[in-house]
Amino acid sequence: MKNLLMTTAFAIALTGPAFAAGSHSGGHDDDHADKHAEMMAVGKPGTAADVTRTIAVTMRETEDGDMIFEPDSFAFEQGETIRFEVTNKGELEHEFVIDNAEGNAKHKEMMAKMDMEHDDPNSVRLEGGQSGEVIWTFANAGTFEFACLIPGHYESGMYGPIEVSAKAEAETEAAEVVYTKGTVKKVDTKGGKVTIDHGPLVNLDMPAMTMVFRADETMIGKLSAGQSIEFVAEPVKGKLTVVELK
Repeated sequence: MKNLLMTTAFAIALTGPAFAAGSHSGGHDDDHADKHAEMMAVGKPGTAADVTRTIAVTMRETEDGDMIFEPDSFAFEQGETIRFEVTNKGELEHEFVIDNAEGNAKHKEMMAKMDMEHDDPNSVRLEGGQSGEVIWTFANAGTFEFACLIPGHYESGMYGPIEVSAKAEAETEAAEVVYTKGTVKKVDTKGGKVTIDHGPLVNLDMPAMTMVFRADETMIGKLSAGQSIEFVAEPVKGKLTVVELK
């Protein structure tokens, strides 16, 4: 009985450290890894349903002894969700990790002390010939980095920039809609025309004057002679047309 207990204790002692090593940073569990990724400056894990682009990424060694990613840089717009289809076409094991330069530097330093395998949604580690994917939403604008943090690989060239431009669509659209004040002089319901004495048409770089504009049936129905309006006019099929009204 005593020998059995000693044997069991010895087996537990052997298996304990192997279990504790786990993934990088001391073996994160899945819940911790997900929460960590959600708080990252570079963004958060994406879902397949939200993917806007798929990009093939190759990792390999060169005849000159370098280690490279292809392509060697990326440019995205804030809010894009990218599927990175990563293939290791080299003979050595490589990984693809997305973070900012500071975060990668810290992980690289940790891995120099002990080679730990990442198990986070912002990374994938592959043996030669294997393929995998990372789906990532770039929620923040800025300059970030992708890299292989296996000891010696970063120094051999396995890193590159990720430029994420700020998304300003809403502001741009709002700035483009400039209303012009005017007074309706005449409405030609049959001809679908309206004569307006208006101020400068800023969006068309035209001065104040009285002009005849086209308008659809719905727009014509809202207009009457003598009415003060604010409107937007745009060229439609070569004719100046009232396209918005308030």
